[in-house]
Amino acid sequence: MPRIHNKRNDSGDGTERTKWFMRDRFGMFIHWGLYSIPARGEWVRSTEKIPDEAYQPFFEEFNPVRFDPRQWARIARLAGQKYAVLTAKHHDGFCLFDSKLTDYTAANTPAKRDLVGEYVEAFRAEGLKVGLYYSLLDWHHADYPVDQYHPLRDVESAKSGKREFGRYVDYLHGQVKEILTNYGKIDILWLDFSYDKMSGEVWRTTDLLETIRTLQPHIIMDNRLVAGHCDLRSGLRVGDFATPEQIVPERGIVDGKGNAIPWESCITLNDHWGYANADHNYKSAQEVVRTLVECVSKNGNLLLNVGPNSRGEIPEESVRILERVGSWMRVNSAGICGCGAASLPKPEWGRYTQCGNVLYAHILEKPAGPVALRGLSGRIGKARLLADGSEIRIEQPWNATDCKEDAFFNPPGNQLPDSLDTVVAFELKA
Repeated sequence: MPRIHNKRNDSGDGTERTKWFMRDRFGMFIHWGLYSIPARGEWVRSTEKIPDEAYQPFFEEFNPVRFDPRQWARIARLAGQKYAVLTAKHHDGFCLFDSKLTDYTAANTPAKRDLVGEYVEAFRAEGLKVGLYYSLLDWHHADYPVDQYHPLRDVESAKSGKREFGRYVDYLHGQVKEILTNYGKIDILWLDFSYDKMSGEVWRTTDLLETIRTLQPHIIMDNRLVAGHCDLRSGLRVGDFATPEQIVPERGIVDGKGNAIPWESCITLNDHWGYANADHNYKSAQEVVRTLVECVSKNGNLLLNVGPNSRGEIPEESVRILERVGSWMRVNSAGICGCGAASLPKPEWGRYTQCGNVLYAHILEKPAGPVALRGLSGRIGKARLLADGSEIRIEQPWNATDCKEDAFFNPPGNQLPDSLDTVVAFELKA
């Protein structure tokens, strides 16, 4: 494969562009489209091999009368999320934006709205960064290949029909240009996904990157223009951040030289990205908080997904979980935003995050005795419970004579005041 040139307008490694991303740490992924009507997930066209004529009624019906992007944005902000990424177009080819290159858009459904434009305006108004997801696949476009994922893969006439892939790539480039031209500043572009031979310069990636960087030099991009997008051995290949999906990497992600690179775990709240009305296997608020803490403790971000229904509502179960996470974030976000991996190994009772000389102890399990801070004896200046600022006393237990290099403390009342994650902030001496 030809070498892909990813031109940059900063110091050469993308660090200026990604500063805010590595500070904010927590975002909302939003998968929404026609698939919210059958309500069996965003891959329903492929998994059930639905032909065009059977999928068309969803287009003719789509009318999210309860869509209120301002409410979505408030939910995200109150959850402590700092940015969002919306599916402007998913694999089924349906566009939430008003495109001049196709009629297959929300503006031509009963909705008669440019939903991307409304989303961008609402989330900006709440002070959140805005991102757009655009699928490299397109099962609606007449020139996209009928491959192993295509809904018509078992239809002989579709497989043997003439398709001009070059025309589709022109279309892809044209639509990316539209979404980066028509909505002002876009902070994140999420392109998804490459596979097998559909990778790299098949998408005319060098030219595409040149267009993207010309239109929005500040924008940060994921790394899915190349197959095997998240390679834990070689790290980031194309783009500004790596994108492990439904996992948190064991040790974070580094490049071939062992240097940490920006990354973001994208994870669903239940078992689907798009709305699935029978899927109630939701993660608890505790699971979400602890996953976020784990990501940050390894220099990563969490992009947590919600799948609105066909009426345009984020499911109540999702909202309840995000509200509980938001309650925790309101008093503990200092241990998340602006933080990264600590200079100390993972403790047995939880995790550390760190910002400058402030070390945050995320206590997830109460040990039998005092909480041990290995190697920190004499290094702690001030210690406070992050939730209310109350003093935490550092004490040396009488029976810790063999642990003189360690510091110890007991949580208030010898209990963990927050079952999600009790956080103590320590100011470390130089």
